Amino acid sequence: MSRNVVISGGGTGIGLAAARAFADGGDRVLLLGRREEVLRRAQVPGALTYAADVSDVAGVRGVARFVADELGAVDVLIHSAGGSGRLEPRVERDDPLDLVADNWLVNFRINTLTAVLLTEALKDRLAEPGGRVLFLSSIAAYRGSGSGAYAASKAALHPYAHDLARRLGPRGITVNLVAPGYVEDTDFFGEALDDDRRARLIAETSTGRPGTPGDIAVALFAS
Repeated sequence: MSRNVVISGGGTGIGLAAARAFADGGDRVLLLGRREEVLRRAQVPGALTYAADVSDVAGVRGVARFVADELGAVDVLIHSAGGSGRLEPRVERDDPLDLVADNWLVNFRINTLTAVLLTEALKDRLAEPGGRVLFLSSIAAYRGSGSGAYAASKAALHPYAHDLARRLGPRGITVNLVAPGYVEDTDFFGEALDDDRRARLIAETSTGRPGTPGDIAVALFAS
């Protein structure tokens, strides 16, 4: 039976790979993202698209209305929106503490608030029983990220997911997190990595190779 799958950050990287995996499995997919032109370029058979900033309450309300009109129920909700903040607009700051505050606020907005707002807006539309909520966390949530902000914003998803599972479990809805390590072919790092850093990241993996968006999509599809 075809399922309704909603994916934030669905126009690029892991979100796009997941969208293709679910669509190839016969599911109906809704791609969410901030950039309408990116969503239009995404090649996912039969997919719906809706451009919105899911860190914004008004944007999420728009998504909820669209889902109600076009899908009704949501079988699978995947939170792939987020990043390191490198792609966000830069604000000139003279005070180092202002820079720290900006970095932490940006990371929690794009990695934590996006997932929380979208979940809360759609939780009453999750299929029951059988609904699934999947969060993209990161290995950084366990090992740190160097600056702290990104890792902390991903780590914050874990207690939220536990609390959500307690709330939704009685309705037959599961909640899980996938925490990838180094994944290539995404916009996460912005410009290309230098060879030394890439080698260090690969050396930290258990497989001895970088992950791909398709690897993570398989894990999401099976979760």
